[in-house]
Amino acid sequence: MAETKARIRKFLVYVDDTPECRLALRFACRRAKHTGGGVTLLRVVVPGDFQHWMAVEDRMREEALEAAEQLLHELAGEVNKSSGILPELVVREGVPHDAILAHIEEDQDIRILVLGAAAGSEGPGPLVNLMAGKMAGTMHIPVTVVPGNLTVTQIDELT
Repeated sequence: MAETKARIRKFLVYVDDTPECRLALRFACRRAKHTGGGVTLLRVVVPGDFQHWMAVEDRMREEALEAAEQLLHELAGEVNKSSGILPELVVREGVPHDAILAHIEEDQDIRILVLGAAAGSEGPGPLVNLMAGKMAGTMHIPVTVVPGNLTVTQIDELT
């Protein structure tokens, strides 16, 4: 009988430049720490639209990828310092929801998608509307939406 390797349950956090992203990350890290899980940080770089200036597009792409890597490394340091978890870092190019779905399909250890919802009156944001709304029934993992109006203390109390 073949020995099966124990798989770790990973929380996938979509990383963007919003304040609610940091709250979602804190939530995911605390849940992972308390449940013996892992954390994957996913940053999606949306391609530019400068086809007629290929050199400009290539340079902008390089800069966006470098910025994404730098942000993920900064966040990884914060995650490690606060929770002791060394997160997996993933940078993808494309449309955010497509990249998220592709990564979930490729990494079978991803068990929960964690998104931060905007706190403003405009609603939770287009990605949350899509992933936790229209697409939620088509995904094979749960989506956790962390409200952007929570305080760090409230998140800590929840986890």
